[in-house]
Order: sequence, then structure tokens, then C-alpha cells
Amino acid sequence: MQMAEIISKSSAQLKDTLAQLRKEQMNLRFQKAAGQLANPNRWREVRTTIARIKTALTIQAQKEGK
Repeated sequence: MQMAEIISKSSAQLKDTLAQLRKEQMNLRFQKAAGQLANPNRWREVRTTIARIKTALTIQAQKEGK
């Protein structure tokens, strides 16, 4: 997910997406530990997207506070 897509979403949508990605990250972690990870690049994509969403949430919170 690109940053432009993330910024266009509301904070509630971002929180829902963040929860889904964290669940996926947990599943990928289990697959990695079991040696069954089919797509190792997905691990990095999920981590990067989580960071982008957290950044967007912080920016939105700062804008609301001003």
C-alpha cells in the first residue's frame, strides 16, 4: 500500500487496516518459525506498511491537535 492511499483514508479505516496487518504479521511470523514461509518478501511489505500507517496516524493526530 502506497503512502498516497494511506493518507486518503480516515483514522478509523487506518486502525482497522493496522489490526489486519498485525494479524497477518503474526501469521507470517509463525510460518517463518515453522519454515513454511512461501513469500519472504511479504514479511518486509507488511512491516513497511505498518510503519507507514503508524506514521499517517501520528500526522493525523497532530493535525487534529492544532
